Amino acid sequence: MTAELTARFTVTYRYGVHFTTDALHPDDPTLAGVLRDGGSRVLAVLDAGLLAAQPALPDRLAAYGKRHSEHLEFAGEPIVLPAGERAKDGMWHGSALRGAVAERHLDRHAYVLAIGGGAILDAAGFAAATAHRGIRLIRMPSTVLAQADAGIGVKNGVNACGQKNFIGTFTPPRAVINDTSLLSTLSDRDWRSGTSEAVKIAALKDAEFFDRIEADAPALAARDSAAMHRLIRRCAQLHLEHITGAGDPFETGSGRPLDFGHWAAHKLEQLSGFRLRHGEAVALGVAIDTTYAHRTGLLPKSAWRRVMSLLAALGFQAYVPELADPRLPDGLGEFAEHIGGPLTLTTLTALGRGIDVRDIDLAAMTASIHHVNRWAQATR
Repeated sequence: MTAELTARFTVTYRYGVHFTTDALHPDDPTLAGVLRDGGSRVLAVLDAGLLAAQPALPDRLAAYGKRHSEHLEFAGEPIVLPAGERAKDGMWHGSALRGAVAERHLDRHAYVLAIGGGAILDAAGFAAATAHRGIRLIRMPSTVLAQADAGIGVKNGVNACGQKNFIGTFTPPRAVINDTSLLSTLSDRDWRSGTSEAVKIAALKDAEFFDRIEADAPALAARDSAAMHRLIRRCAQLHLEHITGAGDPFETGSGRPLDFGHWAAHKLEQLSGFRLRHGEAVALGVAIDTTYAHRTGLLPKSAWRRVMSLLAALGFQAYVPELADPRLPDGLGEFAEHIGGPLTLTTLTALGRGIDVRDIDLAAMTASIHHVNRWAQATR
C-alpha cells in the first residue's frame, strides 16, 4: 500500500524599483520610506571601488541615519568588499558577511543595504539570503549595468568551481533604489559597459527602444545624463516585465531569454581571468549570437548590421584575444549545465523579436565567433 500527501501553496513577492537623485541626502525620503514597514537595523555593505571614488559615503550614511533615526539604525560601520568580480571569488566574502550578521546580532527582520556594482550586489545578496535562511536585502546599484539589469532581478550568487555564479540563490530583494548620483564618478569604461545589456533586451523585446538607443548613441557615448536615465529606466522596466510576466521568475525551465549573448560572455569573462567587465563580455556575446542568427538564416543582414553598428557607436572596442581561444565554444556546454535541461539559446528573427532554439549548429557558431573576431580586430 502506498500513500501520498501533497503540499501546494503560493508565495507572493512584491518589491519596488525606485528612481531618485542623491538618495543619501538627508531630505530624500526613499530609503527611509522603504524601511518604514518593519525592522530598522541595517548593515551597510559598500563597494571598495565606489568608496574610493566617493569617500564621503560612510559619513553620508551616518548623517542619513541620524536624520531618520526613527526608521533606521545602522548596525556598526559599513562592511567594504573588493570591487568587481573579486567580491564573488568563492565563499570567503559571503562567510565574512554572515559573520558580521551574527556578530552584530541582526535578526531576520533586519536589512542588508548593498551599495555597489553588480558583483557586490550578488555577493551581499547571497550572504543575506543564506544568513538566518534569509534576511531582508535592499540594493542600491552604483553602475549603469547594475541599475539597468543586475540589480533588478531575483538572482544572487558567487563564482566557484571554475564557473560564474555556480553557487547562489533566487531571492528577491526588498527594494531596489536607483540613484543617478552614484553614476557620476564612473569611469568611461564602466559608463559604457552597462549599455550592452540595454542593446540586448531592446534587440530581444522592443524595436522602438532599439531605435531610441541608436538615436541616443552619440549622447550616451558623450556621457549625457538624460540619455542614460532614459536607457536605464526602460531597460529596468523591460527586465521587470519579463520577470513578472514570463511565468518563470526562478528559472525552472530551460529557456533564458534574458541571457541572450551570455553563454559566450560568461566564458569570455572566465578565460580573461575576469579582466573583462561583464558588460564588455556581453557586448561580444551579443555580437556572436546576432551573427549566428544571421549566418543561420534567421536574421536579415540589415538587422545584423544595425546591431553591430550600434555596439561600435556606443564605443565598445571589441577585440580581445580570448575571442581566438579554442576553449570559447566550451561555454555552450557549461551554459547548458548551468541552466539545466537541453541546451536552449535565445536568438533573433528580427529586431524586437527573440525565439528559443535547441538545435545549435556548432560549425555555424564557431564561424560566427571567427567572424566577430575579425570584426573586432577591424574596430581597434
